[in-house]
Amino acid sequence: MAAAARARALRAQGIDVISLTLGEPAFPTPPHVIEAAHQAALHGETKYPPVNGTPALIQAVRAKFQRDSQLDYSADEIIVGHGARQIIYDALTASLEPGCEVIVPAPYWNAYPLIARMAGAEPVFLPCSAADGYLPRPETINAAITPRTRWLMLNFPNNPTGAVCSAARLADIATVMRAHPQVWIMCDDIYEHLIHDGSAHATMAAVAPDLASRVLTVSGVSKTYAMTGWRVGFAGGPARLIRAMSRVQGQSTGGVSPVAQAAAVAALEGPQDLVARMRTTYAARGQMVAAALAAIPGVRCAAPRAAFYVFPDISGVLGRTAPSGKVLATDAELADALLADAHVGCVHGAAFGAPGHLRISTAADDEPLREACRRIATFCASLH
Repeated sequence: MAAAARARALRAQGIDVISLTLGEPAFPTPPHVIEAAHQAALHGETKYPPVNGTPALIQAVRAKFQRDSQLDYSADEIIVGHGARQIIYDALTASLEPGCEVIVPAPYWNAYPLIARMAGAEPVFLPCSAADGYLPRPETINAAITPRTRWLMLNFPNNPTGAVCSAARLADIATVMRAHPQVWIMCDDIYEHLIHDGSAHATMAAVAPDLASRVLTVSGVSKTYAMTGWRVGFAGGPARLIRAMSRVQGQSTGGVSPVAQAAAVAALEGPQDLVARMRTTYAARGQMVAAALAAIPGVRCAAPRAAFYVFPDISGVLGRTAPSGKVLATDAELADALLADAHVGCVHGAAFGAPGHLRISTAADDEPLREACRRIATFCASLH
């Protein structure tokens, strides 16, 4: 968010900045979704909604989980929030207290440790390597669990790496988790429909149904349907957790706009062909950007398996001197210099628990991505 704000500030000064900071699909929200919102407003769906979600959206979410993951949640096991971030906030706030620990595999989306700390808990980071496909090892998870552990956070497909976790690896993790009944498992599946290589999406509650009583499965419409600004996320999980989350949400924000919920119903129940087209486009863009970056001396970059980010290792570029005379010792300094001098906005890897990397969103259109890669290559060539 801070990187995006800096990029916007430069644009406001008339500078031609290419901002690749946010996971913001360049696709428009589908017309039938917008029309559903319009009709909802015209028909007076503008009053306070239920905190958990409208009956129509709860039913649509239930059907979505059954269709996509073979998960059969009842209505009292579903909650709708202001984006997936609110769902995560609700769950951690409802279940954590000072002294608790939350296991966060790294690289990670930085909301996980920040929300855990807001609730008084401590994140415990598990570094995951590129050689392991950025997946946590079951034995490493087991070694990190203590009597104070309350959550294991799993985000696959992953932001920022695009890593995909197979059902077999999840089953191995489930074997570990059976020995630790005090630990909840959160599966943040927000990128579930954006797997590029044809692999099937797997989620813990489906892989290990015996653990479903302590698994929260999180998703939403923002990435799949290009609806980031509508702020609609949802989750399925055990009713007792959903009740506690609803109490948190009722005193923090309340229910999601019923107009936005009507739009989400249309997205979930309407035609799904746009999703396949977006997935194909994101895969091509990821390949294009990864190849361009990997051609830069000192940069290593593999094409992502999912989502719409590339996560290049730029450690071979660090320590060099920019034309300004500044030595770029860290990924944060390189990201700042790219924005100031090359006018390309991206996010430094340390923000995701992976120093020596950059996260570059490939959700933009093709030409801005090509130009951004040209600017990055030119800037790196200017270092000495």
